Amino acid sequence: MKVILIGDSGHARVIADNVTSNGDTVIARLDDKYSELEKRDECFYGPSSSVHELIRQEQAKVVIAIGANAVRQKIVAKLNLSADDYATIVHKEAIVSPSAELGHGTVVMPGVIVNAAAKVGSHVILNTRLVIEHDCVIGDYAHVSPGSMITGGVSIGDGVHIGAGATVIPTKSIGAWSTIGAGSVVIDDIEEHSTAVGVPARIIKTADQTVSTANRKA
Repeated sequence: MKVILIGDSGHARVIADNVTSNGDTVIARLDDKYSELEKRDECFYGPSSSVHELIRQEQAKVVIAIGANAVRQKIVAKLNLSADDYATIVHKEAIVSPSAELGHGTVVMPGVIVNAAAKVGSHVILNTRLVIEHDCVIGDYAHVSPGSMITGGVSIGDGVHIGAGATVIPTKSIGAWSTIGAGSVVIDDIEEHSTAVGVPARIIKTADQTVSTANRKA
């Protein structure tokens, strides 16, 4: 498979390693820091607007190789590609249950385990050596960071960022576009557009306010 990366920074280099782990080839790295399309060392470099031309010319698939969840969402809307134009990349050292589902544009890094009947949305980043247990649901544009443990039956909304080494206990729900701090342990449901940190995790910020110290301890 030929793959076009949208983005050309550190995260894109990691995605490129995922692609080549399976014997596939990165044929383009598109980023708006480039003003025009050119080919160097068998790889195209150019602005993201070149993607439509390259899909037709090279019969290639696309991955949004950018770590920021909201930015990936904006780029997907801007490019207006079909679902079939996107690749789903699974590193050869990841383990994905045959009964699990992975959406288009999603990337699964080395050492990741996705267990039975888990459902992972589109344009999701499942980062190095995390575990997604059975029957979890992960929304579009989420990013679960390295070493995290998402236990059985957990629901994670669109755009959620789970920090490195965080744990979510069984059947809990994390609302859309929330952030869970690195190393946190989620033992209660988290409302959408919240930031929660600590062991156990406490909400310190919601969409429109910072939660007071008194409320955090309540």
